[in-house]
Amino acid sequence: MKKLIIYSSIAIALIVAFVIVNQLSESQANAKYEEDAERLYQTAAKNLDSETKKQLKDENYQNIILPDEFEQKKDSGEGFFVYFFSPTCPHCQYTTPLLNPIAEEVGVELFQYNVLEFEQGWDYIDSTPTVVYFENGQQKDLIHGGIADDVVANMYTQFLTEYK
Repeated sequence: MKKLIIYSSIAIALIVAFVIVNQLSESQANAKYEEDAERLYQTAAKNLDSETKKQLKDENYQNIILPDEFEQKKDSGEGFFVYFFSPTCPHCQYTTPLLNPIAEEVGVELFQYNVLEFEQGWDYIDSTPTVVYFENGQQKDLIHGGIADDVVANMYTQFLTEYK
């Protein structure tokens, strides 16, 4: 009986030690993301999906619009573009670095809405990647699909130019 108590105590101590080490390593891993998580998503890194964390320092994902900001822009009635993406979407991962220079060349600001973090964004789209133009608080037009070639890139250029 004493052996059982000793072995049980050792097992419990090992489990507790494992949990503590795991929490410490997770805290250290999140520490490198804290500043960017707060700047882009106004939250602690621990609250973000791991795929979102991987994009925090990526220059292609620096114009994030949060749901409250999105609603304010819609309520203002001004025209604006929103790029709905998911960090887990391979088409988005390929398209984003191609789409941002197109928006810059056309001279439009392209807000980025992360539907992995803010699922209410799915109310406006059926798939990612999708760019939506809003005007007077309403969705006026959209274009969706990954940029696979120059033809599709030109379609995005025309779309952004039309509503510029």
